[in-house]
Amino acid sequence: MILGCFGVAEITIKDVINIPYDKARLEIVDFIKKSFDGAYLNKAVIGLSGGVDSSTVLVLLVEALGSENVVALIMPDLRINDRRDIEDSLKLAEYYSVEYYLINIDRIVDSYTIIPFYDQEHRIVNGNLRARIRMNILYYYANKYNGLVVGTSDRSELLIGYYTKYGDGAVDILPIGALYKTQVRKLAEKLGLPRRIVEKPSSPGFWVGHLAEDEIGIKYEVIDVVLYALFDKGLKPEEVPRYTGIDQGIVNKILDMHRRSRHKRVFPPMPRLSWVGEPIKEI
Repeated sequence: MILGCFGVAEITIKDVINIPYDKARLEIVDFIKKSFDGAYLNKAVIGLSGGVDSSTVLVLLVEALGSENVVALIMPDLRINDRRDIEDSLKLAEYYSVEYYLINIDRIVDSYTIIPFYDQEHRIVNGNLRARIRMNILYYYANKYNGLVVGTSDRSELLIGYYTKYGDGAVDILPIGALYKTQVRKLAEKLGLPRRIVEKPSSPGFWVGHLAEDEIGIKYEVIDVVLYALFDKGLKPEEVPRYTGIDQGIVNKILDMHRRSRHKRVFPPMPRLSWVGEPIKEI
């Protein structure tokens, strides 16, 4: 709701999370089933971190495909990642009876120190490196065992580019890619996931104590309201503060994150030569 009969109605987080979760669950499960039917692949391979997104996707995969067709790879760097997240991942994989592997990536990360320009102090670059190492391991398994790599990014992360290009962004399907972070938390609650996972702060785990909201500087409840106003309600950026009460500077920051991350959401650009038609075309 935007406009009331007697003036302007606010857009709040209640509007964002007010969706038919039972219907969303059924449609996502159906999407997963159809994705695997069309691909003629046997296994769903997921990176399980213990966070709300990957935990929610794991449950949906088991519902869609059966636990025997789901494989979880738990891939911490033990110097960085919280051991409680590892424990949550292990318990979840065991509870849902999926095949899982605990793979410590510490030594793989350290092997990159042979690069002449390796910079141990560069947290962002090394965090992205860890995400890309995990991607390589997921695709190694999928390639060997005829599997499909299932992504765990949500709509909030996709729209603001809060994921690693060719890291956790390199996947075959995105089951929760149409749900905002706050909606995923509600769905996770309805799926019966433990409250400690449902309420766990989002963390890419790039460094010790790394939290998404601390790095971004904006809470997801605010991010999601702005994205909802822009993309679902079609408001212009300058209209968003009027309907949400959110400062224009915050709106601009979120919009800037979206625009600056466009390269993550499109196919790499290539030249259009005068004598060539569409370079890449499906027939």
